[in-house]
Amino acid sequence: MSLPHLRSPRSLLRSPWSLQRRLVLAVLALLATVAIVIGAVSVVGLQSILTGTLDQQLTQANARSQNGFGPPGAAPGDTTSEVISQDRIVQIFNRQAPGTIIAVTVTATGTSSAARKNQAGTAQPLTTAQSKPFLAVTSTAPPTTVDLGGSLGSYRAIAVEYAGGVRVITALPLADVQATVLRLALVILIVTVLGLLLAAFLGTWIVRVALRPLQRVVATATNVSELPLDRGEVALGVRVPDEDADPRTEVGQVGAAINRMLGHVASALSSRQASEAKVRQFVADASHELRTPLASIRGYAELTRRGGYELPDDVVHSIGRVESEATRMTSLVEDLLLLARLDEGRDLESSSLDLSRLLIDAVSDAHAAGPDHVWSLDLPDEPVVIDGDEARLHQVVANLLANARVHTPAGTDVTVALGIDGDSAVVTVTDDGPGVPEKVQPVLFERFARGDGSRSRAAGSTGLGLAIVSAVVDGHGGVVSVSSVPGRTQFRVELPLSVRLA
Repeated sequence: MSLPHLRSPRSLLRSPWSLQRRLVLAVLALLATVAIVIGAVSVVGLQSILTGTLDQQLTQANARSQNGFGPPGAAPGDTTSEVISQDRIVQIFNRQAPGTIIAVTVTATGTSSAARKNQAGTAQPLTTAQSKPFLAVTSTAPPTTVDLGGSLGSYRAIAVEYAGGVRVITALPLADVQATVLRLALVILIVTVLGLLLAAFLGTWIVRVALRPLQRVVATATNVSELPLDRGEVALGVRVPDEDADPRTEVGQVGAAINRMLGHVASALSSRQASEAKVRQFVADASHELRTPLASIRGYAELTRRGGYELPDDVVHSIGRVESEATRMTSLVEDLLLLARLDEGRDLESSSLDLSRLLIDAVSDAHAAGPDHVWSLDLPDEPVVIDGDEARLHQVVANLLANARVHTPAGTDVTVALGIDGDSAVVTVTDDGPGVPEKVQPVLFERFARGDGSRSRAAGSTGLGLAIVSAVVDGHGGVVSVSSVPGRTQFRVELPLSVRLA
């Protein structure tokens, strides 16, 4: 089982984005930006409020720590040794809540002590490394955040200086503040993500509904692009629905503009169709009318040539030229009449035919007409049977073989092959002649198109043979193409195995 082709993220970024995707992503980006700004302001605001509340509690705790020392800057009621004694620390801690850190330092003696009151209410001395950040807090600074790291985390600390170089630092933990702020940030993040997912779903649905009129306009344009406007009767009745052509909306303005354009195109195509119909009718009528006088010219010329009259040699030669040119003109008139009928979708019949047998007959005729060429035939083991017009398809192959015979020198190898490719029967005519000039190939199947002198002109050509090939193949729903380089030219005819005649 083959895996589906997955596009890389880089290729997705390089590929053009649809209007729906751009609109949805733009809305999501805007919502995400607003949510981030609101969330950041909310988190910062809450953190500021909670920190302010904690600072008020710190001030109250600091007042309890000062009890017994007197006002800041005054001489303490106790001696310095009593200040940092264990009994003094215990007295101070008895007035504080669990989690409070008290540090006392005496500048004169260089002694210090710091402890934390645990949940049991006992004082746990801090290590020297843990005490050092607190001892750096000055008495003139406002409440300061001190990070102890590890399990202790961050604290808000404040210091008060007393006489004799005694400094008391009180600190309260920031853990509750940080936990509350973190919970709020997580809630905002979850709500933002869920909100963006809901907005993406709803936004996609809303944009899709809003763009449905534009999709109907696109469907109308696509329908028009698939119409066969290059041939046959022109019927351009497709229009954007009235509800999608309201000029009061942006999509309606596009729909109205497309309707105006389609009306203009329909008018131009109708004029062109009428003009081409007149030309085709003229060609058909002229060709039909010319057949009778041309037959008379040929008949009288042949009658004069075979009448046994004593005529000068130059008169005999002139009559011969009249007859040959009348024959050539008759062929041209027949080709023009056939093309006119094919343009009108006429002159094609449908019956079951064996392409293998048709190619055998055509190559046999070509071998008789061009014995100086080397003719080869490559057929499959099983017959290839299709539904089509046998006479016209024989003419297609005969024209391709005549083209190879006329425009290549003697001794050229011409290979006719038949095969099946998918749902099509494929006929190829390949020669090793000088090739078709590259500039001629794009117009080779147009009427009166001819190559230059690089392909031998041993016999005359009306320039209609390949045009008839293209018209007949197209009438059978097939495709004819050519590929040519010096030394190899191949005409390829693809005919559906189930033919539906035009």
